[in-house]
Amino acid sequence: MAGPLDGVRILDLTSVILGPYATQLLGDLGADIVKVESPEGDSSRYVTPGRSHGMSGTAVNLHRNKRSIVLDLKQDAGRAALLRLAEGADALIHNMLPTTMARLGLAHDDIAVVRPDIVYCACTGYGPGGPWSGRPAYDDLIQGASGMAALMQKMHGEPLFFPAVLCDKLVGVAAVNAMVAALFHRERSGEGQYVEVPMLETVVSFNMAEHACDSLFEPPLAEFGYARVLTPNRRPYPTADGHVCILAYTDRQWRGLFGLMGRPELASDPRFADLPARSRNIDELYGLVRAATPAKTTDEWLALCLEATIPATRVADLNEARQDPHLTGSGFLAERTHPSEGRYMAVGIAPHFSRTPGEIRREAPRLGEHGGELLREAGYDDAEIAALRASGVTI
Repeated sequence: MAGPLDGVRILDLTSVILGPYATQLLGDLGADIVKVESPEGDSSRYVTPGRSHGMSGTAVNLHRNKRSIVLDLKQDAGRAALLRLAEGADALIHNMLPTTMARLGLAHDDIAVVRPDIVYCACTGYGPGGPWSGRPAYDDLIQGASGMAALMQKMHGEPLFFPAVLCDKLVGVAAVNAMVAALFHRERSGEGQYVEVPMLETVVSFNMAEHACDSLFEPPLAEFGYARVLTPNRRPYPTADGHVCILAYTDRQWRGLFGLMGRPELASDPRFADLPARSRNIDELYGLVRAATPAKTTDEWLALCLEATIPATRVADLNEARQDPHLTGSGFLAERTHPSEGRYMAVGIAPHFSRTPGEIRREAPRLGEHGGELLREAGYDDAEIAALRASGVTI
């Protein structure tokens, strides 16, 4: 069975992590992703050495389910080829500056001339209307501007970056949501449209979901920040042989955990008797749990919590996650063989569809691997393709 986006063709003019992650997700759901790369190739191809040039471990997963074509969009013939490809595309996504796309003659209005109903998605740093609109942005900048680094300061005493390109990936997911919504609208109305997904606004919205709290009232009733997740004692608990994550949340779960801790009397303590009281005294409460967990091993805590239906898990690093019995047993992490790069660990497709499941249909392409194939689909003959190669427009 084909994925839910089977039959949808998307031109992918993105690079680094944000856009390629978005188009990986779209490709996993069945979309035909045409990855348009500069002659140098997407930088994500080179972030680590890999087994061969231009095929980093990042790229092997990130560029799956895509076909690659090299086009020098600074040349007129390269722009013309892109427009030919756009005639047969349902959507286009890029994360270049809008001014760059306009200078190339590939802004939304330019593409709409050849494909009026196209869904055109621009992933930008800052949304329209504000003084920063049009500026370039990267993950670290957005972590700083969005409040994320300041939230880390509340925990650790100094602003810190979250150890992942979190903003890039969040905005990539937001871009998928926006594009699918726009495609749904087009399915109903026949109308294409311009969609802009700004990084700063997307991540501020993400952070405000729980951290605005009572600071949003006028005048503010409290400082921003959700106390439960900012308390210093909210971290994995030490055990006799490692660490464990335990999250009791309901009254019943806390009563059960107090019993496992050997402190059943805490269930009637007015500081911890219900959710509002626990929220007011959360750091003290987590401190009591932290004091109790070293008495047992991680496995002992996991077994006790499972029996008492209290959510708990061990702390695993990414190497251990590769051996996780759930992730391997479900097939989410599985070994595959790439035709040129050999065996590798493929990260699976998280959403499950009962009728239209996603799948890895294509291994990640080498730079420009499908150029001739895609140009022929766009109507170029062999002589024209040879001329494009001779002029350096494609490879």
